[in-house]
Amino acid sequence: MQRYWSRTLSATLLESATHYPVVTVTGPRQSGKTTLCKATFPDHTYVSLEPIDTREFARDDPRGFLAQYSNGAVIDEAQRVPQLFSYLQEEVDRDSRPGRFIVSGSENLNLSDAVNQSLAGRTAMLVLLPLSLQERVTATRDVPALDQVLFEGGYPRPLVAGIPHERWLQDYITTYVQRDVRQLTQVADLSAFTRFVRLCAGRTAQELNLSQLGVDAGISHNTAKSWLGVLEASYLAIQVPAWHRNINKRIIKRPKLHFIDTGLTCALLGIKNHDQLITHPLRGAIFESFVATELLKWRLHRGMSSDLHHYRETRGVEIDVLLPGQPRGSLVECKVGQTVQPEFLKHLEAFDSGEWKKFIVYGGEQRQTRDQVEIMPWAALSSAEWGH
Repeated sequence: MQRYWSRTLSATLLESATHYPVVTVTGPRQSGKTTLCKATFPDHTYVSLEPIDTREFARDDPRGFLAQYSNGAVIDEAQRVPQLFSYLQEEVDRDSRPGRFIVSGSENLNLSDAVNQSLAGRTAMLVLLPLSLQERVTATRDVPALDQVLFEGGYPRPLVAGIPHERWLQDYITTYVQRDVRQLTQVADLSAFTRFVRLCAGRTAQELNLSQLGVDAGISHNTAKSWLGVLEASYLAIQVPAWHRNINKRIIKRPKLHFIDTGLTCALLGIKNHDQLITHPLRGAIFESFVATELLKWRLHRGMSSDLHHYRETRGVEIDVLLPGQPRGSLVECKVGQTVQPEFLKHLEAFDSGEWKKFIVYGGEQRQTRDQVEIMPWAALSSAEWGH
């Protein structure tokens, strides 16, 4: 198996480097950021701020540290020394050649704050998520079974190295809690936080009720809100806001929670293999999160904003994913069943608007069109275009 899988973000990364002196790439740990940056800019010197001595040098003598890389560099694990960005601003103001510095980091909160404060207008901000279905199919020239895709998820390392997914993902969970959480925030009770993460995984593709989540986890509403922020900052989960034509009404609707990687979701839920997933009660929810995050990857890996929404009316009409666009947006319903049923279409038919294209992504294999609704097999996500 090849050692490097081509990433969609590579083209966006190269294009951004022709306009900005700094390009910043964030995303979850182990999503492939280091590999992408090194492969895309092979002539740049690579330096990681993970080793303690390098980190101390960058922190204690930032000007001296940057002076070593006057011709540019890939600076990895940049979140470890956020104060470096003030001096990076000084350096690129002195020499603003495009593409001098490629900065990558695995944590969104402090890194983004540091970038926004110091490098506003000087850097492009890009996000690399785990492999999309399109990237996986392009690399392997094969479309695995749906439940295998859901169970394995998209983290490159186990796919490339042939490591058993269940073992690798459990190690990832342990490392995330023991290392990354300690760096992100002051979590006194790591076992309580782990329980909270597992409860969140069980609520993927559901409307978020923080108060109830806090009760179930045995923590306060404010703690639940803070810990959910940690999951978002580390790119493990996203909140998808509700859509309403009246923006004042839109913000009072509950967001939906989606875990970004279905393999990680399965690991958190204790699913040991893809056969077990077939009969799991949350299979439909996991499939919906898979479809939603495929759309998210399609946009983010092309340098676009996420702009995903969901829709729900008090009268019962629900749309799983709503993606605004020009001239027409997309409405997407997610159905894991392999046979198209009439009830699959009822919410789309009830949605009154001619300015949206309507889709059903389902677990079957045949394309169909019914009542101006395009019914798309899940595997077609590997080649679908979702507009600009």
